[in-house]
Amino acid sequence: MLVGTIPFVATDREARREGTPYEPHIGETRQYWRDIILGVNDGLVSIFLLVVGVVGGGLDTDQVLLTALAGALAGAVSMAAGEYLATKSQDQVLEAELRLEKVHIRDHRQQELDQLTEMFSDMGLREEDVDMVVAAFDRSDDAILNAMKALEFGFVESERRSPYRAMLASGCLFLVGSLPVVIPFFVFDSANVALAWATVLALTGLFIVGVIKARVAKHNWLTSGFENMAIAGIGGVIAWLIGSAVGTALV
Repeated sequence: MLVGTIPFVATDREARREGTPYEPHIGETRQYWRDIILGVNDGLVSIFLLVVGVVGGGLDTDQVLLTALAGALAGAVSMAAGEYLATKSQDQVLEAELRLEKVHIRDHRQQELDQLTEMFSDMGLREEDVDMVVAAFDRSDDAILNAMKALEFGFVESERRSPYRAMLASGCLFLVGSLPVVIPFFVFDSANVALAWATVLALTGLFIVGVIKARVAKHNWLTSGFENMAIAGIGGVIAWLIGSAVGTALV
């Protein structure tokens, strides 16, 4: 009976596997999702809070529009420059570490192999298997370096970020994120009416960003969307109160 049931179990498992469609990974854009989400979200939130604050302070439509445009441009340049410098600096630090790692492999090989042994053991490999794996790596300097890239520095070549792509993603998407807030002040003469439309468009945009983020991260999209809206909404109330208080004090 036992022999007869084994093929049935194996077939059943295989059938279940075949019934689950293969879902591909995000791919080459994965390392830039931080820039994508942060760029759009920051454009929406920061310019929305800026506009709410200055409208609360009593500025008219033209003044608010000028402020919003200046803020959007300054924010985009700041985001782009900051992301470029941060990504490039991180890349330069990594390159320096890898150069030093090559020296370690050349002059302190056994110490590096001992590190590999410890890291593979921490992964749960059996001692006899670890020795075989480390011996295989010991045949190639490049193999040791690549293992150290992944295990010691947490770096995989395919996940490497381009400073230029990170810069463009952050800066351009910040501008895109600011558009729903800025456009109503082009259209309407009343600052309060424009702010009402800007609020609706900004919160809608933030909800959509939250949904997209949740879809990619495989989280609850409804919770993520409302969470994104709630953060900006609370910030908007605070910005209005501060702007109104400052406007009253200046008058």
